[in-house]
Amino acid sequence: MEILDGKKISNQIKDEIAVEVAQMKERGEKVPHLAAVLVGNDGASLTYVGSKVRSCKKIGFESTLIHLPTETTEAELLDQVRSLNENTDIDGYIVQLPLPKHIDEQKVLMAVDPDKDVDGFHPTNFGKMALDMESFIPATPFGIMELLRRYEVDTQGKHTVVIGRSHIVGRPISILMSQKGKAANATVTLTHSRTKDIKELTLQADIIVSALGVPNFLKADMVKDDVVVIDVGITRVPDTSRERGYYITGDVDFENVSEKASYITPVPGGVGPMTIAMLLKNTLLARERHQQNK
Repeated sequence: MEILDGKKISNQIKDEIAVEVAQMKERGEKVPHLAAVLVGNDGASLTYVGSKVRSCKKIGFESTLIHLPTETTEAELLDQVRSLNENTDIDGYIVQLPLPKHIDEQKVLMAVDPDKDVDGFHPTNFGKMALDMESFIPATPFGIMELLRRYEVDTQGKHTVVIGRSHIVGRPISILMSQKGKAANATVTLTHSRTKDIKELTLQADIIVSALGVPNFLKADMVKDDVVVIDVGITRVPDTSRERGYYITGDVDFENVSEKASYITPVPGGVGPMTIAMLLKNTLLARERHQQNK
């Protein structure tokens, strides 16, 4: 069994980007600039955005954090989005989800300029991705693909079962892995809450990508020997015996499933760090495209 170490690979990617940014500075060129909009004080969102800002500083990006109060109206947030669309200094930006319930997430995401949509959530980018055209790929699926490539996991003709059909992970990774190319060419089955007897399907799978958000959902008796397991789930489970009052776990019963797996991602330290690395990669790509279009 080999651990797919997302922390190690993400640091490699950041180092590679940092070299490119240093070369831009030497040439007197503009460095990539990533902005993040955060509405409210959701703990997980604060942690995630803080990590993005620190990563930008580490690799030499410019970064801007726009932290708005919870009571920000939808109209005010849309005004902020329009301002970012028009700001030529900003190469890419994200609107951190979830948003407060009084704001229509879809309306906000639709307002983002697709050329600055480094999260890859806009329908224009999703559609281009599905057609195998140049686009911004959602950061988490992008990170999964890069992890598989760098560890040279054989996906050619393999049966991949994806658990979860979200627009952020499940659906895009099912499309990407079925396309032509490295870490792709797989035969993909997309499962979800209405799928009958998921266990029957996972037992057939050569590769399983679980993006369900249910702690320890995937058990050892649900997988065959030498399976490749990508655990995207990340859940805070309350635990008063721990100093923080909780622990982090994934969708997979790691201790037991890892005994049967050929490759497996840990939680934390697997897909999570890759998501941030690929967001930075998308921002670098955005900067390059904007320079080419000038």
